[in-house]
Amino acid sequence: MYIAETKMSTAFSIFAGLAIFIACLGLFALASFMTEQRKKEIGIRKVLGASVRGVVGMLSKEFSRLVLLSFLLAIPIGWWGISQWLNSYNYKVDIGWEMFIIAGLSAFGIAWITVASHSVKVAISNPVNSLKSE
Repeated sequence: MYIAETKMSTAFSIFAGLAIFIACLGLFALASFMTEQRKKEIGIRKVLGASVRGVVGMLSKEFSRLVLLSFLLAIPIGWWGISQWLNSYNYKVDIGWEMFIIAGLSAFGIAWITVASHSVKVAISNPVNSLKSE
């Protein structure tokens, strides 16, 4: 009876995984570009005593704002799409807010891991190398 939904679930899972992977690649490229643009600033901060944690936090804060904005925009769209899909069934199911919280925390976690993986590499590097090239 639910063979179509099973096939659709499999297709959605594959494409969602692919979309998350592509989004992580884009986020990593954006973090790479941003750290390259701010290499001298990071070097100066390191010379003046900034910790690796402080540099990573500074870079992650900017991406956190973008992830929060996208999450706030995605909540109403996701809620509307899920409610339209669930209304086609005979038995009604309410959408819990827990699902949105889990999705938001997952998005933040993936974004922080992606940005931190590149930011730590830049923050650990020797600041002299970034400052001596003019």
